[in-house]
Amino acid sequence: MNRTIRRTAVFTLLLVLALLVRATWVQFYEGRALADGKDNRRNVMEQYAQPLGDIVVAGDPVTGSKRTTGSDLVYQRTYKDGALYAAVTGYSSQVYGATLLEGVYQDLLDGTDTQLKTPLDVLTDKRAAPGDVITTIDPDVQKAAYEALGDKKGAAVAIDPATGRILAVVSAPSYDPGTISGSDDGAAWSRLRKDEEEPLVNRALRQPLPPGSTFKLVVAAAALEDGLYSSVDERTDSPDPYTLPGTTRELSNENPDAPCENASIRVALQYSCNNVFAKMAVNLGQDKVRAMAEKFGFNDTEQDVPVRAYESVYPSEMDEAQTALSGIGQFDVTATPLQMAMVSAAMANGGELVSPHMVSRTSDADGNVIEDYDSKAGTKEIVSSSTAEQLRSAMRTVVEDGTGTNARIPGATVGGKTGTAQHGENNSKTPYAWFTSYAKSDSTGKEVAVAVIVEQSDAARSEVSGNGLAAPVAKAMMQAALRN
Repeated sequence: MNRTIRRTAVFTLLLVLALLVRATWVQFYEGRALADGKDNRRNVMEQYAQPLGDIVVAGDPVTGSKRTTGSDLVYQRTYKDGALYAAVTGYSSQVYGATLLEGVYQDLLDGTDTQLKTPLDVLTDKRAAPGDVITTIDPDVQKAAYEALGDKKGAAVAIDPATGRILAVVSAPSYDPGTISGSDDGAAWSRLRKDEEEPLVNRALRQPLPPGSTFKLVVAAAALEDGLYSSVDERTDSPDPYTLPGTTRELSNENPDAPCENASIRVALQYSCNNVFAKMAVNLGQDKVRAMAEKFGFNDTEQDVPVRAYESVYPSEMDEAQTALSGIGQFDVTATPLQMAMVSAAMANGGELVSPHMVSRTSDADGNVIEDYDSKAGTKEIVSSSTAEQLRSAMRTVVEDGTGTNARIPGATVGGKTGTAQHGENNSKTPYAWFTSYAKSDSTGKEVAVAVIVEQSDAARSEVSGNGLAAPVAKAMMQAALRN
């Protein structure tokens, strides 16, 4: 009998110990995961229990918070000029989460970031007063891009070449984040998701497309840096038309009367000669072109500004015919407007690229700086100052007396490059119109670099060009930047 009692007691004790171990595990290990789970309603309730911190443009908040009625979520996100800044702020929704700056800095904006807390707050898990995100966006440049794009589908980015500060990020069509920030905005969310124009897509940062002839700047940089040609005014060995290697296909130029045969880099950029840059890419070889593209930022899978931008791609495996097409920004080459603005920014800054960023600093509720991104921006030499100067000169020729005349600005030195990229099988769809450029004020010396893509407009197909559609948008942005 005693043996049976002892065995029962031991078994019962083991059960109690197992229960204690399981309770401890759930409380101290699984408890945090359950508490932090996305399906835990308490987290959303806590997040919106107080006003969120703000995203700030030129000293003024473009976000806010308002009290709700009839909901356990006490506050709801609001937006000032929501559609204008949607490509910067993203959205913070009580139901659908947060994107872009709202997502990157969610913890800072709702007060859960440990950088905002005192040591006691960390121990007690007390929520701090929310912090703010101060952007680099220039409201005048942002508005100029937004209004100039108008009803066109496309995107635009502007960068200060000397500092890397992103002055504008616009994607069109846009949307108002305030229409989907509440808990009862399912209908608005459904409309946005089903919209064939995809307003939720950030075309400026997250939609790489064929860059067309704007990519010729990268090929020209590779040729000058490699020594294939010593200057932009040296004649090249470029038959017109150029037969793609290993094929019978002849690559022609948009303007059959342009002086593209054996044209110099300057003339080839001025008239956007396909034969010159296709053969140049073949002569350099895909490895050298890729190396130059990657110096500018292509094939970078971790390009954070601090929003993660999608990768711009220069392909890794091509035959010579495909390499030739890559030299004119076709085949499988893709780029975002951010990437092409970076190309012009490096040229404008003497061959050096300052890390682009659209957040100047973050701060706590009292305005104390938590992180200063302006001072942390790194600088990388892309090409020599001599190569940059030569290409700036050639880009000026494009605007002064070439394919980019619509970007001329009185009182400023402007250089640019147009691009028209094929779209669809056998170019069956409306081509993409590109323009990338830099401008420098003749009186103040202030500079700006921009890139614009127009994917779709009401223009006839025959009228689609970088100069006709994209250059006027870039001009409006550059004028706004140089005025301030």
